[in-house]
Parts: sequence; structure tokens; C-alpha cells
Amino acid sequence: MITCFIRYEIDPYRKDAFIEYARNWDRVIPRCGADLIGYFAPHEGSATTAYGVYNIGGLAEYEAYRERLLTDPLGQENYRFSQKEKFIRREDRIFLKPVSAPHDTLG
Repeated sequence: MITCFIRYEIDPYRKDAFIEYARNWDRVIPRCGADLIGYFAPHEGSATTAYGVYNIGGLAEYEAYRERLLTDPLGQENYRFSQKEKFIRREDRIFLKPVSAPHDTLG
């Protein structure tokens, strides 16, 4: 298992649009094959940093998952929403694997 951490730089005046975008992934991500941990919007501190986090079996599974996302109707709609509304300034992904407890997937 690997965990994908997506770091977003968002427009601080468009946080509500980001929250709508994040909530739209609640159904799409699991339906397309990943285990959604959640999306996190600014609360205190930085007003421009947000995160999306999910688990997936490995990089091969990730590639198949991305293909399913691209063809999912709500996924397509959500991508269009983000492009139209332009609340995401930057998006970076990093894939990490758990190496300490309490994860039951170690070994």
C-alpha cells in the first residue's frame, strides 16, 4: 500500500469553492478504486495550503485508478469545475508508504 498526499495551493478567497471540489471527490475516489482518507482545507495558519490524502495498492493500481477517474462522469465534472473556477493555483503529489505503527499493513 502507498499513500498519495496531494498538496494544493489554493486562492484564499476561494476556500469555499475548494471545499465543494473536495466534497465532490467523496464518492468518486472510492468508486474509482482508492481508499479516501480525506481532504483538508485551511483552518489556521496558512490560508493557501490544503491537502487530499488517499491510499492505493501501488503505482500500477494508481495508473488504473487515474484512468477510471478520467472517465467517471462526476470526476470529469469536478475537473471542469476546478478549471472554470480557478481556485487551485498549484497541485503537487507525493507517494509515501507507511513504515511505522499503528498501520496494520506493515511487513
